[in-house]
Amino acid sequence: MAKSSIRARARLKGDTTTVKALITHKMETGLRKDKKTGKLIPAHFIQEVTCQHNGNTVVLAQWGPAISKNPYLSFQFTGAAAGDTVSISWVDNKGEKDSTSTKIK
Repeated sequence: MAKSSIRARARLKGDTTTVKALITHKMETGLRKDKKTGKLIPAHFIQEVTCQHNGNTVVLAQWGPAISKNPYLSFQFTGAAAGDTVSISWVDNKGEKDSTSTKIK
């Protein structure tokens, strides 16, 4: 099995769950030039990030080329319990995708 490009953790404090995720991705804008060839590096960026708690979407983010390389995402929501599952997935402009799940601690 290939290593996921998403590292995530979820912590419950009181009635609020905090999710933190780090996504490994180049996030090329399509505006930078290759120093060796002088040609533009093709755009390659995450377009959509979906975060779900027990199958229900809690965050749906539409991203573009202005997001930095290896983006960090953090959000909070209520209504979860310790042991519940949080899933994070992304799709980029080239159709590549990845996902991961973590248990709330």
